[in-house]
Amino acid sequence: MRPPGPRRSDAWRLNAVRGVHTVIYLVMACAILAVLWAGLSGASGPWLWLAGALAAAEAVVFVASGMKCPLTGLASRYGMPPGGADTWLPERLTRHTLAVFGPLLALGVGLLALRTLRGG
Repeated sequence: MRPPGPRRSDAWRLNAVRGVHTVIYLVMACAILAVLWAGLSGASGPWLWLAGALAAAEAVVFVASGMKCPLTGLASRYGMPPGGADTWLPERLTRHTLAVFGPLLALGVGLLALRTLRGG
């Protein structure tokens, strides 16, 4: 008889969720930093539209999910221990994601808006 605990398929699913979540996290961090860079430097190009669209989509997902990442709940369902990591990144790096990247995105968008209003 097997001892109680996560099934092997759940462990595989948890690893898959962590992997996908890690990639999404890194892409979104780059997108937000790109928006901030554009706001600070005035740089622009097609990459800015892509970064802005990704950041906007991420904001919609967070708002629609009650300001929580839906992948965290999925990771919990597949056996992530309470307070455990839902990415392969260090927890001390991801713990304050919303508190760090939210203001950075707002600053980048605000600076872009100011540049647009000033005509440059």
